[in-house]
Amino acid sequence: MRSEFGETSLKGILRLGMLPALVLIMVIRPGGFLDSRPPDKASPMEVRIHLSPQATQGIAALGLEVPVTGRVFFIVSTSDRREPREQIDVTGVPFWGKDVSGFAAGDWISLDDRDEQVLGYPLPQFADLPAGTYYVQAFLNVYTTFNRADGHTVHLHQDAGDGQWSWDSPGNAHSVVQEMDLDPSRGGKINLELTEVIPPIDPLGPGDVLQQGNPTDTDWVKYVKIQSPLVSAFWGQPMYIGANILLPAGYDDNPDEYYPVIYQQGHFPGSRGPFGFREGSDFGDFWTSGEAPPFIAVVFRDATPYYDTSYSINSANVGPYGDAIVGELIPYIEDHFRIIQDPWARLLAGGSTGGWEAMAMKVWYPDAFSGTWAWCPDSLDFHYHQIVNIYEDDNAYFLYEDWTQAERPSARQRDGNILWTIKQENEWEEAMGLHDRSGGQWDIWEAVYSPVGADGYPQPIWDPVTGAIDHTVADYWQTHYDVNYKMQQEWPSLGPKLVDQLHITTGMMDTYYLNESTYLVKDFLDSTTDPYAAATFDFGFRRPHCWRGESPNNPGEQMSYQEFIQIAWDWYESHQP
Repeated sequence: MRSEFGETSLKGILRLGMLPALVLIMVIRPGGFLDSRPPDKASPMEVRIHLSPQATQGIAALGLEVPVTGRVFFIVSTSDRREPREQIDVTGVPFWGKDVSGFAAGDWISLDDRDEQVLGYPLPQFADLPAGTYYVQAFLNVYTTFNRADGHTVHLHQDAGDGQWSWDSPGNAHSVVQEMDLDPSRGGKINLELTEVIPPIDPLGPGDVLQQGNPTDTDWVKYVKIQSPLVSAFWGQPMYIGANILLPAGYDDNPDEYYPVIYQQGHFPGSRGPFGFREGSDFGDFWTSGEAPPFIAVVFRDATPYYDTSYSINSANVGPYGDAIVGELIPYIEDHFRIIQDPWARLLAGGSTGGWEAMAMKVWYPDAFSGTWAWCPDSLDFHYHQIVNIYEDDNAYFLYEDWTQAERPSARQRDGNILWTIKQENEWEEAMGLHDRSGGQWDIWEAVYSPVGADGYPQPIWDPVTGAIDHTVADYWQTHYDVNYKMQQEWPSLGPKLVDQLHITTGMMDTYYLNESTYLVKDFLDSTTDPYAAATFDFGFRRPHCWRGESPNNPGEQMSYQEFIQIAWDWYESHQP
């Protein structure tokens, strides 16, 4: 799910009510330029985006395809505190997007309200924008062509070391921000030029590629990246996976000592160490003090063409990342660092998306890992996909009665106030990228869990416009990725490998309603016999996303990472063979 580092963080919060339809004219302040012909009152506003030769060269220099297949955007904001592209969010600024192909240096792309390919959020059309002074920007998200092993050719945004957030992704292009007065009385042509290319986050050395980044080793955190034969074969081109390895105090001074490992699951970490490690932080001081239990901790860099993490599982659309992590990356790490290479010395932990990944890796690869801590996991039972029952509900966006309908919320404050709805968030993602190419939360669930559609992209679980659920796809989700269903179906063989190894926590007012799914998992695991699961649960009273469990030292407060490391060590010592 969203990040475990904030109560309501996502990579977005946007969705405002529709404003009255207006027709506009633009008066451009210095730096922008407007078509010199008098505006035609019968014509709507038209935004024309030009791809400059220097931007084309910059895109190609980073190893990306030109001419460009991708998506162009026009973005507006009333604030200049950040560039408009950096204000995109579910509750952020208005933008409009359109797919392009064969977009070459010197070409122009036009966007206007007559073009049905143009999708806007939160305002469907340019004409819905009220009069005022705006800061505007054009943007280009560059796609890569993948000739997959399943015979499909698809165009997706390749990871560029940024964690799959296109608005900051190296190799994407944008215009210089312009200040404009927008007059709703007439139409006109707005001309913007893509001149700037986002540079790599880390310097590229000889032979380096953007994928998964290229951070530099520190005294405490070491970085590895390997080409994955499995994932490369699936995508039809070289694909990489990596990891950030946090070493314990005294590692270099004890060359004969081998250590247990915690594999922390979660979102793309960039150059951060596991558990957000950085020197000078509370956790950093604890880890480097010599007082921390002697673990090696690892977090994966496994951004995919769909999202900032693979979900650590094999998928028909995303690829065989589960097998690649377990069969390629982990053996590489354990061969290059002094890690005890036995399942009982491999622990799993993670929050939110990482909570689901920690559970999934334990359930799908039960012989590879031991103790597992899943904090505020994404839905483990799709009777509650957030709060949508994909098996029994007919619509994801609305609850229907005979004469009324209520729109389902997607995120809430812990007092119950609604932040945005499922419909709004799905419309936001659709405007950012069709075919699950937004880099957003609902899109990655669909990409991971769904079968491949006839066009090579994920088959939708529901209609993106109406919210009508496709129960054939829902059945596929259940038999392939419903964690609770898998445990129920396979308990006689799977259960003995999970006994006393599962630790699950969720806030009872989880921001994204993930507590409901966790209750169903608890109901099943508590009911198990032959063997009894002996799983532990901690539900934080009135706690939002992402509850890690109660502190053993400060009752009522959330457990810190420092406290967790000690708890994990105590569990490890008591469960060694």
